[in-house]
Amino acid sequence: MANKSLWNSLFCCFNPQPQDTSRRTASSSPSCKSFSSINSMELLSPEDLSITLAGSNLYVFTMSELKNATRNFSNSNFIGSGGFGPVYKGFIDEKLRPGLKPQRIAVKYLDTDGTQGHREWLAEVFFLGQLRNPNLVKLIGYCYEDEHRMVVYEYMDKGSLENHLFKSGAFATLPWMTRMKVAVGAAKGLAFLHEAEKPVIYRDFKASNILLDPDYSAKLSDFGLAKDGPQGDETHVTTRVMGTHGYAAPEYIMTGHLTTKSDVYSFGVVLLELLTGRRCVDKKRKPREQNLVDWARPYLKRADKLYKIMDPSLESQYSTKGAEIAAQVAHRCLSENPKSRPHMQEVVKALEPVLELKDVPIGPFVFTLIVEDDKGEDGEEKVRVEAKRLDNEKPRSHHDRHKQKYPNSAIHADDVFQWNGSYARSLRACRRSLSNNRERGA
Repeated sequence: MANKSLWNSLFCCFNPQPQDTSRRTASSSPSCKSFSSINSMELLSPEDLSITLAGSNLYVFTMSELKNATRNFSNSNFIGSGGFGPVYKGFIDEKLRPGLKPQRIAVKYLDTDGTQGHREWLAEVFFLGQLRNPNLVKLIGYCYEDEHRMVVYEYMDKGSLENHLFKSGAFATLPWMTRMKVAVGAAKGLAFLHEAEKPVIYRDFKASNILLDPDYSAKLSDFGLAKDGPQGDETHVTTRVMGTHGYAAPEYIMTGHLTTKSDVYSFGVVLLELLTGRRCVDKKRKPREQNLVDWARPYLKRADKLYKIMDPSLESQYSTKGAEIAAQVAHRCLSENPKSRPHMQEVVKALEPVLELKDVPIGPFVFTLIVEDDKGEDGEEKVRVEAKRLDNEKPRSHHDRHKQKYPNSAIHADDVFQWNGSYARSLRACRRSLSNNRERGA
């Protein structure tokens, strides 16, 4: 009965409400132009594109300028790559072109042999050239020169959510409140797209497309697969099925019918990833656990069983009530019936109160850098980082955690690792010391 009460109170806001757009400004509202109006113009000239995007305040960079900004696309500036192509970091200022604001940038270079092409590049420039919102990555400009196609973004210091969730060797565990902050920010980004004058369907919402700034604020990137939403009396857009396996809504995969509720389903998958610390599809797990949605769905409405799917790396340091709310939201978003899924603005309203909860049990930790004298298989001394609880009493179960009283704290585990890069510097210094000792011993 208590769970039903929580459910009803949580989703009482999940009733469609008329949206007030009177406060939208030109800088935060998309233009009336639709992508479909230029989508068929595959050979749109650079001049035509510049005219189409008039008023967007985008810089049109030359190939030479971006070579200078990225040190000729050097390996040291390489960030990563995806379906679009390689991504490089760089720097622009007035030395490159008078009037440019000094800032770090990320340059995505279209790989003509990759899975995306000119149309996806055009969509990226078109949508982000017109859309402005704190939860969308800022497009600074683009390059359209001969066969070269590039987009230039603001540089996002913390990289992607995917890296933080699934590359544990390189990143400290994302604490609970940071995860919820990311979820709310990403939800706001989708809500903005869906409620635009001409709705936009993102179509490729996933952890790798959520970028994080220095404050872990979430920003959506990669609009290559974005589509104009249904207009007028249309209920959906019919399109070729694209996206990423595990994130795409089942009805979209089966019929090619695309709606904003397709994005809502994808959000539910990412929310599950935040709760569990698991990838949406993981072939390395047991057969019954390889598909995250199928494995986790039975637990989402069971408050007494929810702890079984929570990310173990959180070590029970999460808000019980907040986890229940997030699980209820995920369950609704993952409904097999698209009409039963909430609108993204309703998701925002449901998740925002989680950020105000003060019941996260933060246990005191001591982080110790331990240097062992014995050598590993490669002949190198082993360097190990160990985390210990001061009270030496790690909760043994979901129920035991409520018997222990922890002080609330704004300090999270990742801060210890990432304060000004002090952890990384300490580790490098330790390794240098080991190397010097070996040389002196030799």
